[in-house]
Amino acid sequence: MKRTLGTCYYPEHWPREIWADDARRMAEAGLTWVRIGEFAWSRIEPEPGRYDFDWLDEAIAVLGAAGLRVVLGTPTATPPRWMVNRHPDMLAVDAEGRPRKFGSRRHYCFSHEGYKAECAKIVTRLAERYGQNPHVAAWQTDNEYGCHDTTISYSDAARKAFQGWLRVRYAGASNDGDIHALNEAWGNVFWSMDYGSFDDIDLPNLTVTEPNPSHVLDFRRFSSDQVTAFNRLQVEIIRAHSSAPIAHNYMGRVTDFDHYKVGADLDIASWDSYPLGFLEDRVPASVEQQRAYARQGDPDFQAFHHDLYRAVGRGRWWIMEQQPGPVNWAPHNPAPLTGMVRLWSWEAFAHGAEAVCYFRWRQAPMAQEQMHAGLLRPDSAEAPGLAEVRQVADELAAAPQVSPSRAPVALIFDYDAEWAWAIQPHCAGLSYFELVFETYRALRRAGLSVDVLPPDPAALDGYKLIVAPGLVHMPDALKAALTASGAIALVGPRTAARDGSMRIPVPLPPNVPGLDVTVTHVESLRPDTPVSLERGGAVRSYREVLDTGAEVLESTTDGQAVVVSQGRLIYVAGFLDRDAMRRIIKIASARAGLETLDLPESVRCRDTGEERFWFNYGTHTEDADGRAFPPLSVTREVLR
Repeated sequence: MKRTLGTCYYPEHWPREIWADDARRMAEAGLTWVRIGEFAWSRIEPEPGRYDFDWLDEAIAVLGAAGLRVVLGTPTATPPRWMVNRHPDMLAVDAEGRPRKFGSRRHYCFSHEGYKAECAKIVTRLAERYGQNPHVAAWQTDNEYGCHDTTISYSDAARKAFQGWLRVRYAGASNDGDIHALNEAWGNVFWSMDYGSFDDIDLPNLTVTEPNPSHVLDFRRFSSDQVTAFNRLQVEIIRAHSSAPIAHNYMGRVTDFDHYKVGADLDIASWDSYPLGFLEDRVPASVEQQRAYARQGDPDFQAFHHDLYRAVGRGRWWIMEQQPGPVNWAPHNPAPLTGMVRLWSWEAFAHGAEAVCYFRWRQAPMAQEQMHAGLLRPDSAEAPGLAEVRQVADELAAAPQVSPSRAPVALIFDYDAEWAWAIQPHCAGLSYFELVFETYRALRRAGLSVDVLPPDPAALDGYKLIVAPGLVHMPDALKAALTASGAIALVGPRTAARDGSMRIPVPLPPNVPGLDVTVTHVESLRPDTPVSLERGGAVRSYREVLDTGAEVLESTTDGQAVVVSQGRLIYVAGFLDRDAMRRIIKIASARAGLETLDLPESVRCRDTGEERFWFNYGTHTEDADGRAFPPLSVTREVLR
C-alpha cells in the first residue's frame, strides 16, 4: 500500500491568478491529493437551474496540470439561500421544536423529499460533468454527516417519514403496518400509551417527562437510516457516471448514526482528525490529563477512530482533514507542539491510512473559520505545520511499501448500543462510548494492537481476544459466535440487558450460553462513592449484582463478585476504573496467549504487517520495553 498526503483547498475563496502558484507549491511540498468543492453550491448554481462550471473546470485543470489528484466533494452540506426560500420547511427542527436557520452549514433535514430531489440534481450535474475527468480521482459525499448535532430532526417531514418507517418495521402478514405489533414491542400498555394508528405516532420530544425508551430507540434507528438513504442516493448517482472511489468524511465521536451502514455503500471511509480541538469536549479525560496533553492531544483518541474507520471502510480509510495548527472552535485553542503534526500523520499511517490530508491549504481571512490555521497564513506565507508536512513527505518517499495485518485483539463497537445507553444511562454522565474507549485505552497501555469491529458474527474469526463491553442488545447469533470463536471473550457490563425493542428480557441477562451468570439487579453510583475492589481499583458509576456459579476473578471489599470467568468467557459486572481495567485486560490477554507490556501514560505502539511504530506523546523521554523514546517522537522498526 502506498501512503500519500493531501490538503483541502477552496479555489472559490481565492483569485484565479494564484491558483497555479498554489498548485505548484502543493506539489513541491509532496502533496498528492486536493479536496475541493464540498461547500461551493452557491458558486456552482448561483440561481435555481443556472449553473456555472467554468471556474470549477479551470480549477480542476490547474490542479491536475501540477500533477495533483482531485477529490471532488458534493456540496450538499451547504444549500444556498435560494434553496431555503424555495423549500422553507427543509430546515431541521431541534428537540425544543425550533427550526434551524440559514447562515451556517448543515441546515437541512435528512427526511425532506424536496431537498433530497435538489441534491440529486446537483450531484447528477457534477457526476455527468466530471465523472470521466482524468484529474478527478475520488469523490466525497456531503461533509461530516451529524456534525453540529444535525442527524436528528423533529420536523414534520421527519414525523411523516418516521411513521412510514414504522409501518415497514412492524409490518404484519399483509406487509402493511401492524399497530398492535408496535404497541406490544414498545410496551405501550404502560401509562395508556397505546396507538390506534401509525398516523397517531408523534416524535419523542416535548413530552411531559421522558418519552418511552422503546419509542426513542426506534426514532434513533430511523434517524440513522435516513442518513444512510441520503448518502446512498448520492453514491448511486456518482457510480452511474464514474469509477473513481467514493468516500465520506466522518467526525470524531459523532455517534448519532450508524457509520458502518453508511460505509457499506462507500469505497473509502475517512474522518476529520483534530486532536487538540477534541481534547476538552469529546475525550473522556480528567482536567489533569487535558492539561498534560493540551498541545499534543490524547494518546488514544485519534488511534481509536483510526481503528474504527478502518472497520467502517472495510480496510480502506483516509484522514480527510488533519489538524495542522490551532483550530477556532474548541473551548480553548492552543497551538500544537513542534513535532505533533508529524506524529499525528505517522500514527494514522501506522493504523493503515492510505492518505492524510491537511485542513486547510491557506487560512481563511473571512467568516467562521478565519481563526483556523492552515498550511499557509492568509498572506500566503508558510505556517509552522507546512515544514512538518514536508518532512513527512520526504520520509514517506524513503519508506517501504506496507500492508495492513489483522490485530490479535478485536474490540466491538456498536452504534445501537450507544443509543440505548444514551436513552437509558441509569447514571448521570454514564456513556457507552466512554466504556468502550476506556477499554481501548487499557488495551493500548498493554501494548496491544486492536481491530475495532461491528457487532457482526461473521467478523469474529481469527482473533485471540474479543472484547465486547456494554452491548445492551446482543442477538443470539452474536452470543453463539462469541462462544464458538475459540477466542477469549471479555463481555459486560449490560450485556444483553435489553432485547431488540428495549425491554428487559426473560431469562434475565446476560443469558450467554456456557456462562452461569444472572444479573439480579443493578445500581448506579455517585462519583464520590466508588466501590473498592479487593485487589485494588474500584467499580465506579455502575455495577451489577450477580447470581453466579462461575469462577470469581475480582470481587469488591464487601464480597460481591465483579469479574467472573467460565470456560473462555469473562464477564465484567461494572464500570471499572483505569487501574482495575488494566488488570483485567492483562488477565484476559494472558489467557489468550498474548504478551503484554506495561507502557507509560504517554507511550503507545502499533504493528503493521512489516513495521512496529512507537509514539511518545509526552514532553519527556520515556522508557518502555527496554528502550528510551524521546519526547514527541515517532520510532519505526522493521518486524522480522
